[in-house]
Amino acid sequence: MNVVILMKLPPGSIARLHFASKHLSSIILDKKFTELYMTRSSTQSRHLVSVHGGREYVKMQRFHSISQEYPLSSNHDKVSCKLDPYGPYLTYEFAPPVRGLICGRNGTKVKVGNPSTGQFVFLPRVKTIKKNILSVFGYDPVNDVYKVLCMTVVSKRSNISRGVAPCDAMSEEHQVITVGAKQKWRMIECKYPHRHYSGSQGICRDGVMYYLASYKEKSSLMSFDLSSEHFNVTKLPEDDTLQQCGELVNHAGKITIATLQCFGPVDLWVLEDVNKEIWLKAVVVMPPLADRFGLSYKFAFRGILGNGEMILTPITTPNPFFFLCYNPEGGEFRKIVIDDIVHYSDDTIQVFFDHAESYMVL
Repeated sequence: MNVVILMKLPPGSIARLHFASKHLSSIILDKKFTELYMTRSSTQSRHLVSVHGGREYVKMQRFHSISQEYPLSSNHDKVSCKLDPYGPYLTYEFAPPVRGLICGRNGTKVKVGNPSTGQFVFLPRVKTIKKNILSVFGYDPVNDVYKVLCMTVVSKRSNISRGVAPCDAMSEEHQVITVGAKQKWRMIECKYPHRHYSGSQGICRDGVMYYLASYKEKSSLMSFDLSSEHFNVTKLPEDDTLQQCGELVNHAGKITIATLQCFGPVDLWVLEDVNKEIWLKAVVVMPPLADRFGLSYKFAFRGILGNGEMILTPITTPNPFFFLCYNPEGGEFRKIVIDDIVHYSDDTIQVFFDHAESYMVL
């Protein structure tokens, strides 16, 4: 079986062939083939829908990989797995996938896996007794490794007794782990005392993790270089809305913070130069959502696809499940209905976009 044939196979099939023979394994594990496959996957990005739930005592994690170009039931790849055989009720909160892999955390439990193959592995428990934890998942291209960054937050007792809460809570512990056999969490130093926003997801781009935080009582963009393992902080523009809320997204290859006002436009703050802290603002005015989809749903901004379409998902989970794609150039919405996702009222659903499938075996 040659490379041309292997390139046409789905990731699950390649993962199984990895164990079929030494010859196939040598091809599949070759870095040139890996990069060739990832390059192709990146040009055929997909939606990834994570559903945790099911009937009582039969809780499962289901992943639906959906073609962005043809989001029909016939183009769905589905994988079901039990993430924690000893805790069927545990729900893992996932960070956005990176190069085909995904990382989920529940408390101090962390799992990394391949949603295309259903293979997941436990990482060592996070070394902390704190509950307010932010975890960010990323890939270090310099050393060709995946890493997880975890931070915990504590509030000073003196502040709690005075009734002063979130503002004075600072990230106390910063830990990183390299995904691989026999790896352990390592404490690292951060020279910028900050409070991460636990409700906001971090993202990884070009070997750097980004997440939103409060630094010197101002909303800021924190970054963590996966190769050097150094932190940095970038000031945000003095904009009242931006200081209060925002969603961190990739947009046209640049780090962008998007804010969606109720019944208003979407403000896109694009980081043009991280060293000079130069931000450019673009405003996208969308037709009123209530006029198109009624008052039954309120929507949240989730990101921007590689083709420029903006993604909005209902805050409450609809049945059948759907989300919206808005094209700013044409001013048109696409309603993507995923009618074969069977879910119950208490199920947890996460949606990720521009997902590149991988056959990687952990």
